[in-house]
Formats: sequence, structure tokens, C-alpha cells
Amino acid sequence: MKSLDRRTFLRGAGLGIGLPLLNAMNANTSVFAAAPKPAPNRMAFIFFPNGAIMDSWKPTGEGDSYVQSDTLKVLEDFRSDFNVITGLAQDMGRAHGDGAGDHARCASTYLTGAHPYKTSGADIKVGVSVDQAAAHQVGFRTRLPSLELGLRQGRNAGNCDSGYSCAYSNNVSWKTENVPMAKEINPRLAFERIFGTGEKADESRQRRDFYRKSVLDLVKQDAQALVNQLGKEDRRKLDEYFQSVRELELRVQRAEELANIERPELELPDNVPSSFEEHMHLMYDIIALAFQTDSTRIATLMLGNAGSNRSYKMVGVNEGHHQLSHHRNEAEMMDKIRKIDLYLAEGFKYFLKKVKSMPEGESNVLDNSMIVYGSGLSDANRHNHHDLPIVLAGSGGKTIQTGRHIVLPEETPLNNLFLSVLDRMNADIKSIGDSTGRLLEINA
Repeated sequence: MKSLDRRTFLRGAGLGIGLPLLNAMNANTSVFAAAPKPAPNRMAFIFFPNGAIMDSWKPTGEGDSYVQSDTLKVLEDFRSDFNVITGLAQDMGRAHGDGAGDHARCASTYLTGAHPYKTSGADIKVGVSVDQAAAHQVGFRTRLPSLELGLRQGRNAGNCDSGYSCAYSNNVSWKTENVPMAKEINPRLAFERIFGTGEKADESRQRRDFYRKSVLDLVKQDAQALVNQLGKEDRRKLDEYFQSVRELELRVQRAEELANIERPELELPDNVPSSFEEHMHLMYDIIALAFQTDSTRIATLMLGNAGSNRSYKMVGVNEGHHQLSHHRNEAEMMDKIRKIDLYLAEGFKYFLKKVKSMPEGESNVLDNSMIVYGSGLSDANRHNHHDLPIVLAGSGGKTIQTGRHIVLPEETPLNNLFLSVLDRMNADIKSIGDSTGRLLEINA
């Protein structure tokens, strides 16, 4: 059987497609061959805005015998693959003398653990986010150091929340304390970042002609030459991978066509799906493909910008999300927020199912990942920055004991969890934000 390097690419027409982990990449050609290398760990951070209704989010009991909450019950099929963690806080999201602006602070501190400088001008300052801290250390190992995605762009200038720059509300990923990482909201362009654009991408007409072809057509000759050298099991894996790439291409194309025909929302950029669910699923699929092909090991996704006032008519919620989050404990408004919380959790279930279905050696992509799903606020009505709603999915290469509700002491820094994730990425980072140490409670 042919032995392949883990970084093998299929090439054609100026682009390169990474491959999933194949048996041939760990081929034992003799009894003296070295043991197969373990699959790499990945990290992803999914942010949802406006907190949650916490009495429906938090499970009861703790350890592996806990009773799942109403909001997270949709994830029950994957119970053994994640932990619910309560007791975590981002203290720097609090005012600390700066007054109002909790939504802007909740996004800007979510991954940085640093207090943002209150300004609506160009002199923004917060801190380096955990994803970029990792990208600085280990991003060179993949073609893309990191991948930043979102569902709404938002501007980075002007005042978006009580004197805080819009940059704070619209970004969770920060390359430096002054520079946010621009997130991509267009599935087509995100797809390009993974697979390249080809040599004709400079002219818009040639670009459209180029993308009328599948990227798989463009590397067909190279792919066929590789397939002819692989064993039966690797050919099956490659067929499944090609099918997933083709399906994603078709879904991106269909979403664009639908948006061009039906899209009445003038504020949406071109080629962005008008369907929230389709948009969300496409972005989850793109992260999954990027992880499967080892194009990157670090990703962030904002399901909404901080203070998002999107309505969720698909679940019968016509009012804006942010408007409802100031519910003043009114039962009807809280019930509508619960519907949103459940709907977003169902989207996260879609992502878990996707990455768990991707085999990798004797495991799968989910097992070799650490995916943090949560918000920088808990009760948005009170603008609480403690007891945050946090799910940690994946076992980080079987180094994390999953299937539990982990109840931590109040005010445990969220950044302690991030340090533990960074350790599993082999990033040599001593502290981040207001971290006080590693979160040993997650250890296997």
C-alpha cells in the first residue's frame, strides 16, 4: 500500500484540496514500522448572543448521573461526547467603573478575558483572544492558521453599545489587543479560503466560470491517480469525503440562487443565504471540512453579534432577540427566549453530528476536537457575567473525561478552561486574560 504524508494535497488548476486522515498516511509497511501518529487536536469556539434562560439551561445534579436540562435535552444523543460546565465567569465583562455596555463587553471579553477600553473611536483595545493565541503558536502547522466565521458582518466603526465601539460587539477573535480578526459571513468565500480560487480569480467573469466547475472536477486527474494506488478502505473514505465536498458545493450554490431570487433583506451582503438555518448549517459544515482536511485546527463562529436583535420567526418568535432578553422576568418573553435557546442548541447538535460522523483513524473528528459552545452573558436581563452557559464538546484526543455536568466554584475564570484547551493544542502559553490556573476538573 502506498504511504502518504499527512499533508498530501490533490492539485489542479491552481488549487489544492487537503485530504482526510487515510490509512495510507499511517501505513505500517513492516513489523518494525513506527506506531501510527495520533490525529491532531482541534479547537473551535461557538458564540451565541444575549445569554440564555438559565433555569432551563442548567442541568440538575452533577457528574455523569446528572439530569439534562430542557434547553440541552436536544443534545442528549451526544451526552457521552460533551460536558456541561457551570460556575465559569468572565469578570472583565463587568463594568469595572465604565458603566453600561455589557453586550459589547460580553463579546469582546468572551475569548480574551481582557477588559475593553471604552471608546467609540479608532483607539480600541482589549486583548489577544484564545484562538489567536493558539494560532500564533501552532497555526503554522496548517495552511490556514485559523478560520473566523459569522452569520452577520456588522461594522467595526462607530458606537454600537453605550459608548463602546462596534468592533467590540461584532468580534470575538482578536489578533492583537487592537486588531480584531475579520470574520467571513459568505459561505462561498469561506469555501474559497479552504480550497483556493484558482489562477483565473482576478476577473469576475472568469471567476464565475471557474466556480461553475466543481473543485473536484479541477483535481480529477490527480485524484484518480491517487485512488488507483490506495487500498479498499482508503478508497471508501475518499469516496465519502468527495461526496461531502460535492454536497457542500451544491448547497452553497443552491443557497446563493435562493438568496438572489427571494432575498428582500437589503442589509444582507450578496450571496449570503436568506435562511438563517441554511446559513448556520453551511458554516458548521465548512468548519467540519476544514478540520477533516487539516486545513486549520482553530476556528470561531459567531451565531450573532453581541446585542443581536434578530427575530426567529421560524420558531414563532417575531420580536427581536435583544429586545426579549430584557424580559423583566415576564413569563411570555422568557418562553420566547427559551425557544431561541433551544433552536440554537439544535443547530449545535447538527454540528456535533457532522464531526462525529467523520472517521479518523480509530476515532472521529469530534473525539479529536475541543468545541466550546456558549455566551459571554448568562442572564441577559441582569447582564450577569458569571455562571455562564458553557458546553465543552469533544475529548481532545481522549484527554478530557466527557459525559458529565461539572459544577465549579462560583467565579471560576472561564480563561482557566481556555488554558487547558491550549495545553492540548501544544501551545506554550502560561496565562490568558485573568486566568488563575488550569481547569483540572475536565481531565480524563
